[in-house]
Amino acid sequence: MNSQITTLKNGLRVVTSCFPQLESVSLGLWVKTGSAYEKPDINGISHFLEHMSFKGTTTRTALQISEEIEDAGGQSNAYTAREFTAYYAKMLKADAELALDVLADSLKNSVYPEDELKKERDVVIQEIKQTIDTPDDIIFDYFQETAFPDQALGRSILGSEEKVRSFSRDTLQNYLSSNYAAENMVAAAVGNIDHDAFVKMVEDRLGDYQRHTHFTPEKQVYKGGFYIEKRPIEQVHVALGFEGLPYQTEDYYVALLLSSMLGGGMSSRLFQEIREKRGLAYSVYSYTAAHSHTGLFGISAATGAADLKNLVPVIAEELRKICQDTFTEKELKRAKTQMKASMLMVLETPAATVEMLARQMLIYNRLIPVDEMVERIEKVSLQDVRRLAQKIFGATPTYALLGAVDKHVEYDELQKLLKY
Repeated sequence: MNSQITTLKNGLRVVTSCFPQLESVSLGLWVKTGSAYEKPDINGISHFLEHMSFKGTTTRTALQISEEIEDAGGQSNAYTAREFTAYYAKMLKADAELALDVLADSLKNSVYPEDELKKERDVVIQEIKQTIDTPDDIIFDYFQETAFPDQALGRSILGSEEKVRSFSRDTLQNYLSSNYAAENMVAAAVGNIDHDAFVKMVEDRLGDYQRHTHFTPEKQVYKGGFYIEKRPIEQVHVALGFEGLPYQTEDYYVALLLSSMLGGGMSSRLFQEIREKRGLAYSVYSYTAAHSHTGLFGISAATGAADLKNLVPVIAEELRKICQDTFTEKELKRAKTQMKASMLMVLETPAATVEMLARQMLIYNRLIPVDEMVERIEKVSLQDVRRLAQKIFGATPTYALLGAVDKHVEYDELQKLLKY
């Protein structure tokens, strides 16, 4: 992969990877800020700002922002996560500069008109209500809040209706000036793009962007605990987890392989035992969510009320087995092959590749060569997996239930079931 990096005088990093055989370019602006960097009184502001950035600038109306991209046959969007916010587009190669101009203008020159503020508050509040009404979405918010209570990392990305209604133009501008700066931004492009040309595009538009942020990140402290909410729906949604690992840790790839072996596919332990052998759930999987200073290792499943008492003990049994070193070399080899294949497949998709490059720059301030990632995957041993499993699954669990809960395994009982 032919990638290049340039850092502008104000600290903004520009990264590209050229694929001259393509007719398109995937590009965007990534910012290392999100709900994990919000104070309690403005929870949800990162997400609301992302929405409002497309609602008019000093030179474009909200309609013009949409039309200019789509008139050229392109696509644009944005998202907010706990520690990242992204503004991105995919265009034909001749229109890459247009896309960057629109994105930079939306980020730098938004005016947040009052009529758009009012409308977008209502839109985001509808999004909040929709999420609350979707059990397999909202369970993860409750799970996160239980794992990281009374801190920014545990609060919802969307915020609450009360908070969203309080956001004003001043709130947005203050947050933008505090949390958005060249030092925590990356401009990235993948596709048929010349690096030097893209650097000039970025420098012309964002070379004078403020250099430094003015906020202090809150500590991230895992606590764990129990959450339960009864709802008159057909299933019970179960989220069980433990403290995971931050991005910058030697065991990062060990955790990914552990998750893959446990619940990463149809051949994984959880899928085979819970779905294939016992028929206790349609979907069951595990995942890792890394953050700057901590992480979350999660297991998700949904089952009927009558099967809930059986499902949780089976999950606990599988975790005990792993801690007792029942994984085989065959399972580890399969997980390594799956991970390497997934990584290489990502590199065939410009939109996924540009996301990967931007995140690597924000997290590590460098691009990680494919050979290095493969080497780190290959060096993981069964002893590494067992050691990390014992560390993770032997710690305080987070346990959340939502839905048609009748009889269930209590939190204290779960802790006993997890002992090996």
